[in-house]
This record gives sequence, C-alpha cells and structure tokens, in this order.
Amino acid sequence: MSVKIRLQRHGKKGKPFYWIVAADARAKRDGKYLEKIGTYNPNVNPAIIDLNIDKAVEWLQNGAQPTDTAKNI
Repeated sequence: MSVKIRLQRHGKKGKPFYWIVAADARAKRDGKYLEKIGTYNPNVNPAIIDLNIDKAVEWLQNGAQPTDTAKNI
C-alpha cells in the first residue's frame, strides 16, 4: 500500500480549509484517510499551519511520500 501525505479540502465554497492527512495513494482527494496529521488555513494572513511534527516524521520514516503542496507547507 502506497501512502501519501496530502491535503484534504474542507470548508465553504470560496473559503477553503485543509486537513493534512496520510492517505492511501489510490483514495480520492477527500476520501478515506489513515490519519489526520494537521490543518492548514490559507484564509487568514499569515496562513495558519497546525502540524503534528512527530506524526509527520513517523509517516515519512515509514515510507509515506508527501505531495508537492504538502512538501511546500
């Protein structure tokens, strides 16, 4: 099973709010995920990023691949 760390969109139309999750690479963007790692809110200035570093490092050490956007955050 290939795992990716990626963003899952939530929030209202025009006001996106993202969860940073570890999910199976075959799952839909907003589909089933394995674990929620953090949140990203681009609606405020500066953007708020709440990330559980320990969980993120654990997933990366176990072979999870971050998407380009998740890597930039």
